Amino acid sequence: MIQPAFPPGTRVRKAVFPVAGLGTRFLPATKASPKEMLPVVDKPLIQYAVEEAVAAGVEVLVFINGRNKDSIPNHFDKAYELEHELEIRGKERMLRIVQEIVPEDVACIYIRQAEALGLGHAVLCARPVIGNEPFAVVLADDLIDGNGDTCLSQMSRVFEQHGSSVLAVQEVPQERTDQYGIVSAEAVDDRVGNVNAIVEKPKPATAPSNLGVVGRYVLTPRVFEMIRRTPRGTGGEIQLTDAIAALMEHEAVFSYRFDGKRFDCGSKLGYLQATVEYALKHEDLCEDFRSYLSQALADGTIQLD
Repeated sequence: MIQPAFPPGTRVRKAVFPVAGLGTRFLPATKASPKEMLPVVDKPLIQYAVEEAVAAGVEVLVFINGRNKDSIPNHFDKAYELEHELEIRGKERMLRIVQEIVPEDVACIYIRQAEALGLGHAVLCARPVIGNEPFAVVLADDLIDGNGDTCLSQMSRVFEQHGSSVLAVQEVPQERTDQYGIVSAEAVDDRVGNVNAIVEKPKPATAPSNLGVVGRYVLTPRVFEMIRRTPRGTGGEIQLTDAIAALMEHEAVFSYRFDGKRFDCGSKLGYLQATVEYALKHEDLCEDFRSYLSQALADGTIQLD
């Protein structure tokens, strides 16, 4: 039996956010602004991801950045002029919102990914900061509503119990397995499985299951060694999925069916769905927005047929 990589109770203190992608599916909106800065109601996608990590107890945020992505560090930096303007105008609520984007005891670190060589390479760029600790990887364009208990918080508890890597998974349509990393796993309980195979974007006819990996990972540092050995795969990129498959030869890897709803904000449809549903839950907007939708449907301004 493969032993856990870390003793039970080990906490996940660091998280990696790969944000160097070009976001070509949202052009021209992403020509000058990163897709991670696209707002869902009044927060950019990357802020939702950071809030999820902080809620899970993460203390160090590692952003793997690229060219023309200055707006991301600017968003999380202190804005003296803006804060001063809000203060002298007496806008205390907005001032608190701006000041509390990242808690004072949480560190932000930015690393440049010089070449766009895929998710595996982006994760490898974080190695000097991660060291020999377990860490999370959070993809901001997967927005997950955890119904008060974030996906990463759930996964961190699974890691603390098992001491080995954890992959967030959900059932995907069989005809769309070629859009995901797909796993097969032996059930440990209702939500946790012991992964015995993982394949990057298999054709539906050859997929080992319909369990797709989504943009949340808790990984052990041994994965860095596996990434370094991984040749370029699908799309000419270094695939994190291939490195995880190699990691399984040395350590257990678990899948986790998270409790929550995922919005694929890397697609326009998923982004629009998230915007509508988050607006319907927003404390300042929900009543007015719901009334607008009801009236617009009633008077034909919006037609669904």
